[in-house]
Amino acid sequence: MSAWVHEAVRKIEADFQRSADTHLFKLELPALRDVDIYLKDESTHPTGSLKHRLARSLFLYALCNGKLAPERPVIEASSGSTAVSEAYFAKMLGLPFVAVMPRKTAPSKIAEIARYGGQCHFVESAPEMHDAATTLAAESGGYFMDQFLYAERATDWRGNNNIAESIFRQMARERFPVPSVLVMSAGTGGTSATLGRYIRYCGHATRLVVVDPENSVFFDSYTQRDATLTRACSSRIEGIGRPKVEKSFQPDVIDAMRQVPDAASVATTLWLSEQIGRKVGGSTGTNLWGALEIAGEMQAAGKRGSIVTVMCDGGERYLNTYHNPDWVAAEFGDLSGPLGELDRWS
Repeated sequence: MSAWVHEAVRKIEADFQRSADTHLFKLELPALRDVDIYLKDESTHPTGSLKHRLARSLFLYALCNGKLAPERPVIEASSGSTAVSEAYFAKMLGLPFVAVMPRKTAPSKIAEIARYGGQCHFVESAPEMHDAATTLAAESGGYFMDQFLYAERATDWRGNNNIAESIFRQMARERFPVPSVLVMSAGTGGTSATLGRYIRYCGHATRLVVVDPENSVFFDSYTQRDATLTRACSSRIEGIGRPKVEKSFQPDVIDAMRQVPDAASVATTLWLSEQIGRKVGGSTGTNLWGALEIAGEMQAAGKRGSIVTVMCDGGERYLNTYHNPDWVAAEFGDLSGPLGELDRWS
């Protein structure tokens, strides 16, 4: 191992040692008596999202596979949060970083990438990102990190304080310590792969349910068992949903999938933000809507247990979008329907 790689790995591991684990908090809902819902709050990472875990793993994977070198640019295709986290690690190692992203990405994410010294290369829609990143890497002599390919293999799914191990450890003293269900959305598919593999590795009786927004191909691919399906449009819920089935998406470790209407995702984003007094992102709304649906079904069937889902990031990045009433009205219309359904829980 070269001295530069050795020092780069040391820096990343030192940063990890300085970082505390993220909180798991219980969502208190009076209407749920025998089903407990918890959210794993990934917004407290140094770069503010679940993607901090992924970016750290991707950099270590690339370093240990001999893909990174001094001054070699790092290229990533990302709608925002992964790019923010990768820009953080690239700055730590003194590497140039370029994010290829849709032009409509939240301005606050673009600003955060720039704050870490990264640059943004814009395309019109998500289906264009991969080819543009591949071309840019070839032209610059850079390395395409390719989260959508490597996410499921870069993380040690058997443990090492990954998100799955952390959830089960933090649940140990709750009244239903082994969750009945884990609910997770898919962007790369890497986190759902880690959760599903860990459940099987440990022999837990937990089911993994993956929720998917509109304009994403994952749900249709899963139900039809066809990995060749594609869509020509972008997901309106930033960070999750994809126009093609990414290599990191592992359907065989998933027990069920549900499609969540975009209006329901945004309504739940706003509703949860009011419940906890903190703004959350759109993918958290997708996750929680799915968790609440399952909780209602469990309670109606007389079942008891716990459900854990993920707060993927905070809402400060979405002040101009999901937390802007005018923008929401123009993009999603009237949310009174799903908001009315949510009221029954509070």
